[in-house]
Amino acid sequence: MARDSLPARLRETHVSLFDGSNCGIALVDRPVFAVQHHPEASPGPVDSLYLFERFAAMMDDRQKQA
Repeated sequence: MARDSLPARLRETHVSLFDGSNCGIALVDRPVFAVQHHPEASPGPVDSLYLFERFAAMMDDRQKQA
């Protein structure tokens, strides 16, 4: 999906360096995000750690609100 065709409540978060295609999105009004890539193909073992930390923080925030 081209970035200019994304609905207003979505923002692009990741772009492929190979072909410029969309590899990640996030909702602007909810704690939701998604990525599509292969972290095992990255040069380092913790290149995607920030995504798991972000997810865990979202879970913690949600639990505090309950």
